Amino acid sequence: MRISTSVVFACGVVSGLAILSLMRAAALADAAGSRMSHRHSGQDRVRQAGPAQMKSPPPSWDEVDEASDESFPASDPPSTY
Repeated sequence: MRISTSVVFACGVVSGLAILSLMRAAALADAAGSRMSHRHSGQDRVRQAGPAQMKSPPPSWDEVDEASDESFPASDPPSTY
């Protein structure tokens, strides 16, 4: 009788620890997901190309500036450069 009680107790402890571990993993996954959504929430602040869309447009603006602004953030330089 004593052995079966110890086995049942041990199984209960292991089950409880497993449940706590799964709950913690789920909470960490939720926290990581919310951080990711906050990190990418600034994507709606992308402006259209051109000096008319800038808060402080430069005094001079030429074809190269326009092509560069249209291609940003691409890594390749504009073809008019």
